[in-house]
Amino acid sequence: MTEQQLPGRARRHPVATAASAAALLGLHAVAGFFVLNVLLTESEGSWDRTVTDTVRLMAGLGLVVEILAVAGTAACVTTGRLRRWWYAPAAALIFTALTRMAFAPQP
Repeated sequence: MTEQQLPGRARRHPVATAASAAALLGLHAVAGFFVLNVLLTESEGSWDRTVTDTVRLMAGLGLVVEILAVAGTAACVTTGRLRRWWYAPAAALIFTALTRMAFAPQP
């Protein structure tokens, strides 16, 4: 039996799969930019409150973008366009942002 004859199975179109992957890669790149800035931001001293605010803001923006990426990944995995390993980059970036947010320098 071919995929067209199987009831309930959607046929995967390669262009739609590539577009889904490209959209997710774009979201991961934007979130990666925010998380990289979070990791590279250093405090000048215990009095520097601006760094703490900046780290938390950038980590929050990275989390928002990654939540959108997780929602897109869930939609693509549910429809069978992408595989479950696409959750791994989102999990790594979310973990890194949350960890840095928790251990931000305290003024």
